[in-house]
Amino acid sequence: MANISSPIPEKTIERLSEYRRTLLKCHAQGITHIFSHVLAGMHGITAVQVRRDLMLIGFSSDTKKGYDVKVLIDFINGILYSEQPMNMAIIGMGHLGQAVTKYFNGKGLKLRITAAFDVDERKVGSTIDNIPCYHIDEFEQRVEELDISIVIVSSPTSVASTLVLPIINAGIKGVLNFTSAPLNFPQGIVVENYDITTLLEKVAYFVKVAEESNTTL
Repeated sequence: MANISSPIPEKTIERLSEYRRTLLKCHAQGITHIFSHVLAGMHGITAVQVRRDLMLIGFSSDTKKGYDVKVLIDFINGILYSEQPMNMAIIGMGHLGQAVTKYFNGKGLKLRITAAFDVDERKVGSTIDNIPCYHIDEFEQRVEELDISIVIVSSPTSVASTLVLPIINAGIKGVLNFTSAPLNFPQGIVVENYDITTLLEKVAYFVKVAEESNTTL
């Protein structure tokens, strides 16, 4: 794999993850090679964009046959993941938390949820989807014991801000926040605030614009 001295742009990382999922599906279907314009068409972008992304990470291939699907999957894996799997925890095991747990632990990624945390006594001490659920008061202790690097926050929005200090104190390196309250962390902790409501409202807006445009034709 190429030695990449500077961080790869965020949008490129997102596309690489999307390419990887598409390539995995192709591989499962027995497809061994794929051209840049075919991969681009599956993602609604240009072949130039695909080639730029792959050049940026130092990937080259025999373009006469197209990209070797398995080789490209392995190359992207080497970019996205560490050699060892990363352990994750999830805070808040409501419907969303359980759905996220099932999704991640069924994808065969080098990311695995190893612990869950909640305050509901009916959940604490139990095993949910093969994941032990601990009380949030044990968070810092369990993070150290289980070598957890990333935490997914799916707790009620009303308590999300109270989790910032425990997450910092526990030495967590990355946070994926599914609540509607943006969480701010000091430099050194990677945070992605994923507000489903905002995303849905954005989709709804563009649907409305499209519908209004059609009615005026």
